[in-house]
Amino acid sequence: MQIAIDGPSGAGKSTVAHCLAQHLGFIYIDTGAMYRACALKAYRSRLDLEDSSAVQTLLDQTSIEICHEQGEQVLYLDGQPVSAELRLPEISRLASDISKLPACRNKLLGLQRELAGRQNVVMDGRDIGSFVLPQADLKIFLTASAEERARRRQAQLQEQGITEDYEQILNELLYRDRQDSERKIAPLVQAPDAVLLDNSHLTQQEVIDRILLFLQQRGLLQDIGYNYHQKQKTERI
Repeated sequence: MQIAIDGPSGAGKSTVAHCLAQHLGFIYIDTGAMYRACALKAYRSRLDLEDSSAVQTLLDQTSIEICHEQGEQVLYLDGQPVSAELRLPEISRLASDISKLPACRNKLLGLQRELAGRQNVVMDGRDIGSFVLPQADLKIFLTASAEERARRRQAQLQEQGITEDYEQILNELLYRDRQDSERKIAPLVQAPDAVLLDNSHLTQQEVIDRILLFLQQRGLLQDIGYNYHQKQKTERI
């Protein structure tokens, strides 16, 4: 089974997808981390993204692997685990730029589809339902107001000991929204058959509950032996 969760930066896709995967016993695949890994490699190499030949050469020499260790996703860049570095503000900015490049998208597309073809997955990103997994069993377009997304991102960075100005974060989110929506290849767009879910005023658990309900209404939970009503009763207790 394939569940696709798309949406703009800072909408909470990764957190929701990770928690949903844990609920269902699925594998969680964070495609955004893959693009961040490419951005990190480019950043370390001081690569000029305008130099298409250099970009292609760098990507040809880049290895990206996703493993699941003790229930958590671990991304390996050239054989080395990377995690905290992927969330640095400068890497986030560069990820938006490098994700527009055909060479980068082509490199990761095959890997993403291969991972989704091997197991039950919850995959999040910008173009999963519209491009990467167009036949996904359930597609969610998760969004929130730009102001709420900026507030959440600022709080997340503060937890990591990083101080960023709210207005700067908001402007960068709006810039990334434009970048993602206007790129020529696989732009950020709600797939025609995706369910729109605005979580500006919802808790994480409320979002999870709504997605589980969507799955229940489509009869998809029966395929994996998941008892939605029993689970809800247990969680309330």
